[in-house]
Amino acid sequence: MTTQSNPDQNIRYIVANERDMRWGLTVCSIGFQQIAPHDVYPPKGHPESYFFSPDKGRVLDEYQLIYITHGGGEFCSQSQKPIFVKEGSLVLLFPGEWHTYYPTEKTGWDEYFIGCKGNAMDQRVKEGFLSKSKPIFQIGIDDRLVYLYREAMKTSYEERTGFQQVLSGIANLLIGLTYSIDKATYFENKRVQHQIDKARVIMRENTGKEISPEAIAKQLNMSYSQFRKTFKEYTGFAPLQYIQELKLQQAKDLLRTTQYSIKEIASILNFDDVEYFFLFFKKKLNQTPTEYRNFSRGKMTDTIGNIFSI
Repeated sequence: MTTQSNPDQNIRYIVANERDMRWGLTVCSIGFQQIAPHDVYPPKGHPESYFFSPDKGRVLDEYQLIYITHGGGEFCSQSQKPIFVKEGSLVLLFPGEWHTYYPTEKTGWDEYFIGCKGNAMDQRVKEGFLSKSKPIFQIGIDDRLVYLYREAMKTSYEERTGFQQVLSGIANLLIGLTYSIDKATYFENKRVQHQIDKARVIMRENTGKEISPEAIAKQLNMSYSQFRKTFKEYTGFAPLQYIQELKLQQAKDLLRTTQYSIKEIASILNFDDVEYFFLFFKKKLNQTPTEYRNFSRGKMTDTIGNIFSI
């Protein structure tokens, strides 16, 4: 269904079949609305299941990402007290969660929105990536987001075979980009992004040397406890775990691309002995260094070929 009774509206309500739903994420609605100062909100033309009175609010059975690119207004939900949202705010609505929102009469607003549902979104909520208690993302005006909303609208109009899967990909990118921008903004405000970047450079430049997270924290003029907490919040890894992952990646690269012996690689990466390197590598990849080298160089080809020829 398309709503275009107003030239400043461009709205699509989209169907999904049973197979689409098994994809993990389907898009239900998408659109753009330009609400001028003193205009009635929401404008007429929406299906009954979407239309609402700002005084009474509503409950949807889908997630919606609403991006305000001009103007401002108010948002309130079952889990969020009334809050002013402005240009650059993205509001996330949750299924089954009462909410209401509207632009101020003085400014109106421009809004992009996309509605979706599926296990993929439910899982992100379950794992704590998205929360009803934090429905507002202050991400500023970002042309990448506007492009994605417009690309989704274009895809929905074309309705080529598999278009729901394309829309799902766009919705996923919108969600991921919003999460990333919001997280980066949080750390920029705390003035720690530069310190974390510097820490990662130190780690990369010293994978073959004896360097401890405590020593890195000292170089950054941070306490170790503060450094460890901030580093894990930013990267998802504890500092020592990140160093080990860098060692693993370099070990894999050396095994694939050089003729160094296993003993030499262990020495380059500053492992105390070859046996410890073997144990470290096997624990991470469930392969010994020798097995990984043989597999990465195609030396398993004959064995695999023999299996398929039986």
